[in-house]
Amino acid sequence: MSATQKALETQIANIQKKTGKSLAQLRAAIAKSGKQKHGDIRDWLKETYGLGHGDANTLTHVALQSDGDSAAKAKSASAEDVLDEIYAGKKAHLRPIHEALMAAISAFGDFEIAPKKGYVSLRRKKQFAMLGPKTNERFELGVNLKDDVKSTRFKPVPPGGMCQYIAPMTSPDDVDGAVIATLKKAYDAAG
Repeated sequence: MSATQKALETQIANIQKKTGKSLAQLRAAIAKSGKQKHGDIRDWLKETYGLGHGDANTLTHVALQSDGDSAAKAKSASAEDVLDEIYAGKKAHLRPIHEALMAAISAFGDFEIAPKKGYVSLRRKKQFAMLGPKTNERFELGVNLKDDVKSTRFKPVPPGGMCQYIAPMTSPDDVDGAVIATLKKAYDAAG
């Protein structure tokens, strides 16, 4: 079992403890809620069970089987196939940004890559970055870093989000020294 799978199992076990409900009961409650869209379900879970954004988001993905691993398994696809899907069509021109970031991050050391439905999560003991297309024209890098980020390239995200800071990007040239230094700090803090 990979560290990512173990972390997911731990998170789901903690959600079950917090809510006092089994995963089957939570799935049934979600189905009974009548909510269909990911964001609506996530917000309903936060409101109904007092879950934080990350827990509610993860539970929504698990319940809908919409995370990258589940989506890939359902289609008998590989992680590379999921990446191809993320960067398909009008978003294809953003893939070089992804590749430039991955080349820089690979120099840091070991980490796990967890493709999701519309982005990629990077983890050590915990998630340190998320990357992927935000729109057809803009790529977004999110980092988890409790320290104050000095680079003006990164904007703080309101509490409750999946990352503390984001950096919008439109070109591989945006992967500069300031971005790499901030990523390295996030990487080190996650290990």
